[in-house]
Amino acid sequence: MYETSNLKEKWSRMLKIIFPILVTQVALYLITFFDILMSSRYGSEDLAGVAVGSSLWIPVYTGLAGILLAITPIVAQLVGAKKKEEVRLVVQQGLFLSLGLSVLTLIVLFFVLEPILQSMTLENRVEEVASSFIKAISIGIIPLFAYNVLRSYMDALGKTRVSMIITLLSAPINVFFNYLLIFGNFGFPELGGAGAGYASAITYWLIFLIAVGVVHKQKPFQQYELFRNWQRVQYSKWRDISKIGVPIGLSIFAETSIFSAVTLMMSTYSTAVISAHQIALNFTSLMYMVPLSISIGTTVLVGYEVGAKRFKDAKIYSWLSVSTAVMFSFLSACILFFFKEQIAELYTTDETVIQLTIQFFIFAALFQLSDAIQAPVQGALRGYKDVNVTFIMAIISYWIIGLPVGYLLSKFTELGPFGYWIGLIVGLSAGAITLSLRLIRIQRKKDVASL
Repeated sequence: MYETSNLKEKWSRMLKIIFPILVTQVALYLITFFDILMSSRYGSEDLAGVAVGSSLWIPVYTGLAGILLAITPIVAQLVGAKKKEEVRLVVQQGLFLSLGLSVLTLIVLFFVLEPILQSMTLENRVEEVASSFIKAISIGIIPLFAYNVLRSYMDALGKTRVSMIITLLSAPINVFFNYLLIFGNFGFPELGGAGAGYASAITYWLIFLIAVGVVHKQKPFQQYELFRNWQRVQYSKWRDISKIGVPIGLSIFAETSIFSAVTLMMSTYSTAVISAHQIALNFTSLMYMVPLSISIGTTVLVGYEVGAKRFKDAKIYSWLSVSTAVMFSFLSACILFFFKEQIAELYTTDETVIQLTIQFFIFAALFQLSDAIQAPVQGALRGYKDVNVTFIMAIISYWIIGLPVGYLLSKFTELGPFGYWIGLIVGLSAGAITLSLRLIRIQRKKDVASL
């Protein structure tokens, strides 16, 4: 990481940070993407089962893993303030915390998974696939959470290209094991949708082991000697990480779970509707990797500048990232609108599902701008370590405004399942507006304090 002096240098530095993060995010998401895509080729019931399973798994994973994202702004500010000696302790305690969160998640899943699935009006085969998928993928939760700590550490040092290369390996590994375990090729058991869960778990273990080797042996990570002089669990450090991480995790959970909640509430519709909704959500989530990557990069850049007391540079990076994401949103909206039929046909040959997916894509195109604004704004706020109010705003926008609007439109108008997507548009738009106003306020306070 280094200081930049003009807008051109900042733009160049931002792109160098963001591009590897984008590739990393896309590679990580491709695990879920290919789980859905390859399950859809196996059968519509397996697709629906994996869709329901993913809808339960993703908000749990992203919300709890979001707590560990606190490592990025904490380490970035320590590096910016040249407090090198504190970095190792923070990362080690982050790994301990990741293990604790993993064990807690497994215990909760053991007790609540079956009751939740049984409370839904799912077809028997769909419920069976969803249960098997979640149980299988949970085998990889310990390495997945630990990898998030190591990746946040690498990103905080500005070495996003390294985590990109590691994560790039995940997609072909996942596709390979999906091919073996979903379809039963080369003598492996034919597990259908459940095979996608096992393939993902194997992939998580492999990329974690690779990351351990990299941070232990490669520069500049080895200078911090993460795996030497292990300290005992320090709950004070857990508290420091959680103080920043819990609001981040809850904010992410509030956003991701709203999509999952919609999927679960749509379980009363036909298997074709659930499948079409999941296909549309799966592809739009892939498009969301761009603003999400910009958000993560913005946290690193803003955190570094704030740690160095360069508040003007932090402000420039904040809005430079928003403008970049907004420009991409117009491209993504055009892709969703003009190529909706071709994209739908990539997933399935079922004509009913294709036509429903096309309609969902039209609504998805409409919330691209809101997503492009709220994601980098949240990233900037995390760089300032302003997370508590952000969480409250996310809850209000998505759950108090967005979901009720979607429910009312779906139940009391002729929009049916599409009403939920209009609710998503309303919620994301509310989030984009309120979070932007919060960022402006924080930056004004920093400007006054620096005078």
